[in-house]
Amino acid sequence: MASKFQTKTINEYKAKGYIVLNIIKLSDSGYPDLLCMKAGVSVWIECKELNDTLKPLQKYRIDELIKQGFKAFCLQDKNGIIYPKNKEFKEILCLTK
Repeated sequence: MASKFQTKTINEYKAKGYIVLNIIKLSDSGYPDLLCMKAGVSVWIECKELNDTLKPLQKYRIDELIKQGFKAFCLQDKNGIIYPKNKEFKEILCLTK
């Protein structure tokens, strides 16, 4: 079941014109919750409630997606992007507005 924060994120990205797929189950575990697509850009988003933590496998999958050239990050309620912590934040934020 989707969290309230995940539902809020889905609605925000749809309002920005993205096609949003809620990734419920893939053959491999740990991939982000959402795949958002718009104008040839794909953004993978792991959604976390305020009291939830990012698991090591989820970090690994985000890093794996970034290495393949995708935009991927973990978004936490009230804290914004919490992973990865690097200079690509500005680029990711520009793409997701």
